Amino acid sequence: MATRRPLLAGNWKMHGTRSETERLLSALTQALGGVNPAQREIVVAPPFSALETAARLLADTPIRLAAQNLHWEPHGAFTGEVSGPMLKEAGCTYVILGHSERRQYFAETDESVARKVRAAQRDGLLPIICVGESLEERESGATLAVIDRQIRGALQDPELDPELDQAPAALTGLVIAYEPIWAIGTGRSATPDQAQEVHAAIRATLGSLTSPATADATRLLYGGSVKPDTVDALMARPDIDGALVGGASLQADSFARIVNFR
Repeated sequence: MATRRPLLAGNWKMHGTRSETERLLSALTQALGGVNPAQREIVVAPPFSALETAARLLADTPIRLAAQNLHWEPHGAFTGEVSGPMLKEAGCTYVILGHSERRQYFAETDESVARKVRAAQRDGLLPIICVGESLEERESGATLAVIDRQIRGALQDPELDPELDQAPAALTGLVIAYEPIWAIGTGRSATPDQAQEVHAAIRATLGSLTSPATADATRLLYGGSVKPDTVDALMARPDIDGALVGGASLQADSFARIVNFR
């Protein structure tokens, strides 16, 4: 089994002016001063307008920067969009793609997510690909089928071969985040056993697309109302390698506790 360094990422969503970002990151860097970066990786994803402020404040820290979205073209007449080269220049290492809020409110599809994944890789960014089922899909027993479809859809190349079995290098550095839609921002969370079941299925799907070794090396995050009092049990499961944290990442003490899971 590969040794996978835990990754704890905070998705700030549409929260954080530049001054608020300064205050939060000042408190967060103090709270996380004793974390060994060799043992766990920390990522924050402020809104686009605060990325350069965050990059400046994080320059001498082990905390890495993510964006919350990108467009698949490097430039062009796409009003309101942000490209991979722009994010790279702003100091980003990671980019979150396919979040359920993007799919729900902005009509993103598996195909558009796939284009963004390829663009992120092209532009030197590491994708954090989000997948997750609705409450209706879970209650109807369709969870694993939905997750399998979303992963295969996100990892296909819309312009080339739809399968990755001959291109395992495409998964290098890539992260998958399982975020059940019914748990995002609701205060509800998948049980550790429910999350582990889906994470194990994700790893099996990745193995069928590439190789067992590549799948074993890929980090899988859980997201969906992760809190200080739920993170320990989640992180104890064998296929859960970290967390993509929403609301709890907006408070330095709560995010620090999540990073310092036991």
